[in-house]
Amino acid sequence: MSSLNKFLYKSTLPSSLQRVILEIMRASKYTAHAITTEETGKSGETNVQGEEQLALDMRCDEIFCNILSESELIASFASEEQENEVEINGENGKYSVAFDPLDGSSLLDVNGCVGSIFGIWEGNGFIGKKGKDLVASGYIQYGPRTTAMISFDGKTHEFTLCEVGEYQLTKQNISIDSIAKIFAIGNLRALPERPEYKKVLDYFLENKNTLRYAGGMVPDINTILCKENGIFTYPSHSEYPNGKLRLLYECAPMAQIMMNAGGNATDEEGENIEDIEIVQLHQRTSIILGSSSSVDDVVDILQKK
Repeated sequence: MSSLNKFLYKSTLPSSLQRVILEIMRASKYTAHAITTEETGKSGETNVQGEEQLALDMRCDEIFCNILSESELIASFASEEQENEVEINGENGKYSVAFDPLDGSSLLDVNGCVGSIFGIWEGNGFIGKKGKDLVASGYIQYGPRTTAMISFDGKTHEFTLCEVGEYQLTKQNISIDSIAKIFAIGNLRALPERPEYKKVLDYFLENKNTLRYAGGMVPDINTILCKENGIFTYPSHSEYPNGKLRLLYECAPMAQIMMNAGGNATDEEGENIEDIEIVQLHQRTSIILGSSSSVDDVVDILQKK
């Protein structure tokens, strides 16, 4: 079994990028500890999205910010919990990191799985860049075990946090089938106003797909990658006309992770998520991702309005 440190060392990644990945993973260890030991109640604050923050939202954001701020390699970072990006070393830094420190925090009060998501771009800042410009991305799932999917050089790999406090490689070069057998259908509130989305649900049922929906992006995408097939859908509706999920912090990193495992990721119009330009730090998008043929089928259904 190979440790994450050794696995990265044997890769073709620059040593500077290896160090940034390891710093993010160090932050995830502190985050995992905070989730299991600290209060899950409300903080009384709201984030830039106007969403009520839990105390753990703020604590996990603090952990990531503090650790990334210490790195001389980081030009800037952006957190889903904060309005503006934070410049650390500016043009003297090599990489910019975007992250959602605690995705799915509404699941904490029922002891559900939650996660952290990150994406790493070269240079300073994010505006004008695209998902295809990512040099590495990943997520960490905090569940019965703490696991991480890390994607770079066209491949996606799983690592598990072991008793000794090190991430160990558990699955290498993950590959998913082109046809989904399981599905996670998000934003069901869109059904009454979008009959074509009801047809998507009917499509899953008629094909005898199995519902696996945890209610958080990290556990739902993790199911697809671990089961090596599946599809996740989150379209727009009147409350979120551009979609609800954030391109920078959630969708672009997840798209790279999925596509490097042989899947696909588009918006509901069929545009590849990796090709959408970042024009605002908190811009939103619809997303359909997972097994490539099934993604195409869902987009076709949504377009036949």
